[in-house]
Amino acid sequence: MKSIDGQVVADDDIPQMEVMAKGMLNKSVLIDLIRHFILFHQNKDEIIKIVPRYHQYFAVNKAVITTTKATANNGDQRAGVVWHTQGSGKSLTMVFYAGKLVLGLNNPTLVVLTDRNDLDDQLFDTFSLSQDLLRQTPVQAENRDHLKALLSVTSGGIVFTTIQKFLPEIEERIETGDGKFKNIKGQFEELSDRRNIVVIADEAHRSQYDFMDGFAKHMRDALANASFIGFTGTPIENTDKNTQAVFGDYIDVYDIQQAVEDGATVRIYYENRLAKIKLKDDEIPRIDADFEELTENEELTGRQKLKAKWARLEAIVGNEHRLELIAADIIQHFESRNAVLDGKAMIVCMSRRICVDLYAAIEKIRPEWHSDDDSEGVIKVVMTGSSSDPLPFQRHIRNKLKRKAVGDRLKDPKDKLKLAIVRDMWLTGFDAPSMHTLYIDKPMKGHNLMQAIARVNRVYKDKEGGLVVDYIGIATDLKKALSVYTESGGKGKPAFDQEEAASVMMGKYEIVAQMFSERPVDPTQSVGLDYMSFFSLTAKEKLYFPIKAANYILGLDNGKDRFVNSVSALSKSFAISVPHPYTVEIRDEVGLFQAIKARIVKVTQPTGTKTDEELETAIKQILSDAIVSDEVVDIFDAAGLKKPDISILSDEFLAEVKGMEHKNLALELLKKLLNDEIKTRQKTNLVESKKFSAMLEQAVKNYQNNLITSAQVIEEMIRLAKDIKEADRKGVDLGLDFREYAFYSALEVSNSAVAILGDEVLRHIARELVDTVRRNTSIDWTVRENVQAKMRIAVKKILRKHGYPPDMELKATETVIEQAKLLADQLSEAKEYNIRFDDETSLAAEPEN
Repeated sequence: MKSIDGQVVADDDIPQMEVMAKGMLNKSVLIDLIRHFILFHQNKDEIIKIVPRYHQYFAVNKAVITTTKATANNGDQRAGVVWHTQGSGKSLTMVFYAGKLVLGLNNPTLVVLTDRNDLDDQLFDTFSLSQDLLRQTPVQAENRDHLKALLSVTSGGIVFTTIQKFLPEIEERIETGDGKFKNIKGQFEELSDRRNIVVIADEAHRSQYDFMDGFAKHMRDALANASFIGFTGTPIENTDKNTQAVFGDYIDVYDIQQAVEDGATVRIYYENRLAKIKLKDDEIPRIDADFEELTENEELTGRQKLKAKWARLEAIVGNEHRLELIAADIIQHFESRNAVLDGKAMIVCMSRRICVDLYAAIEKIRPEWHSDDDSEGVIKVVMTGSSSDPLPFQRHIRNKLKRKAVGDRLKDPKDKLKLAIVRDMWLTGFDAPSMHTLYIDKPMKGHNLMQAIARVNRVYKDKEGGLVVDYIGIATDLKKALSVYTESGGKGKPAFDQEEAASVMMGKYEIVAQMFSERPVDPTQSVGLDYMSFFSLTAKEKLYFPIKAANYILGLDNGKDRFVNSVSALSKSFAISVPHPYTVEIRDEVGLFQAIKARIVKVTQPTGTKTDEELETAIKQILSDAIVSDEVVDIFDAAGLKKPDISILSDEFLAEVKGMEHKNLALELLKKLLNDEIKTRQKTNLVESKKFSAMLEQAVKNYQNNLITSAQVIEEMIRLAKDIKEADRKGVDLGLDFREYAFYSALEVSNSAVAILGDEVLRHIARELVDTVRRNTSIDWTVRENVQAKMRIAVKKILRKHGYPPDMELKATETVIEQAKLLADQLSEAKEYNIRFDDETSLAAEPEN
């Protein structure tokens, strides 16, 4: 929640809780959210609950207001344009908008418009999953006649269609000479004159529809009084007057900078590899400024004969030698990336022929990546085609259902399909969050380019950014796209040079490296540790070096947290920068830092919680052959200790800890083990766990405040360990099991009780208490006040019977009840229940006494 009112982004100085309380938890907003903005999508075997981000919520409400005005009798039919950057949830925003508009406009007809069949399918799927919110079933127009039938209704309906279906039939074909003809189209018939029809256009751009004038005219002919709203992920160019004439001005803008700051998307980085593949001069593509004009209509007008300039460029780009070089470079580049950041990638080619030939070149180098089975293989080509296409094309041509299955594989981060080669498909509207690299070998510009590069900006686990790799020279077009973006009021850059990422990485590297020069907190320890000496050590010495280094870091002021956080930041920036030359220079050092971090985390992390290495993260450890392998390391091995065969708190073990060379590591290990022991007691013995926890906390606090040295705090912890051992022995000596001893400890809170009654009497009281509590427990007794009240009376009777000091009776009673709650499961697990019927209840479960 970054805005209270949807107009101004909340200042970072304002506490986020205040923004949430005044914004989302505002009564009217909260009710609105619950009623109009909650979706449940079925994804395979799980149901996903979806709520909007703040920019989606506010944009929808603004759009509903502008649409209401546009559809009014005096409205201008232009609801406006919602510009939300690619990857920030535009499809879901459209769903929320449609769902709220259905109620706000008295059952309107909504026409959802796309420019391509694959986009129509993707958006339709999202709407189809949201039928509960939309309160009706969306329908996809199959052809012009079906579209006419769907729109010839009096009210209601959500209709999906492509803009081509609004083009009228050809009435006349006139010969213009030289064997050329001109098609004369008729007027599209009127389908409805209602005002409560709203046309929702996905990606509303004049350049997207090169016949925007025609589109506007024919839409008006068919739906004379309809209103129009556009949703786009890229800005409308200032020169594009037609789009504004049809849709109106911006309703809401959510730009790249805000999306990255909010964590809705990640940054995109740019790398130019055109020069790195060492092409001959005649093999370097020369992109004609008119290429967009030559290619824009290709999807819309079918497979026409390409113009001469485009044909020459395609021939150069598809040169066999060039594709072999690019194939080898992509393999090397992607394998380097995936060694660090496990994920997916997409390769964009300028023609279907090049897609097929590049696949063959990659298959030649990595034959194991290929599979004829769509459910197997590391790489696939995704394109349309027919039986008339050349034979090499046929194995890559799939129907819509099979393409969707391949798409689902690419979206699944666990699937071994890692690379997809495409021409046009999946460059818009395709979301694969784990995709981290986009290889571009196709001329693109404007919003087409912006949409394509956004394939790698999705948030995924620890992915810090996506990378666009340029093989054809799109740098100039990226700059032009940036100028259009900033002129339209957008903030932030569409793509950052990878040099910037590498520069950030080196800054993080310096932070980690300088920690080995800091002065330890303990003045008895020497200053500085030469971590670079690791690389000249013997194999055996290297195995123990991370232990020594971890000990040094733990001796610094807040060393553990600073080092762990800094190495994590370094690892993430390293993952973005691979395979920049800087990453080669510091690769082994990063691996060493990660190995040291792994030791620290393993020794200091409480048992039962997952370490960074155990959690599934995007970042992999980069360890050279000289560094110990990345596997779960036993904490005793990490601390340089032999794993004891007996209790971890044995005298032998404590003596070994006391004599350890690395005092800081010994301290952290002992603190971890004591914490684990105390946590175990927290589940069974309330009083003991509180007492020992306070003792450990005080010892650590004294050390952190420089009141005692690391050697002294170890002495205190060893004394605490012995106290814990002594407590265990006392229960055994008294002949009490762990439940009885827990109640004994609860009675021991009063020193006067111990002095007056003695151990023997307290032992009898403890046993009697266990028996009484067990008999008085029932299902849900821990939350039933009447049962607890009866138990308090029973406990007090026992205490009074045995002469427990009256002044301590109340405190002891409450402690016993709390202890009983702690042992609720153990005290009731031995009971057996039988089912009986009576007059007042159909079924009742009662314990057998």
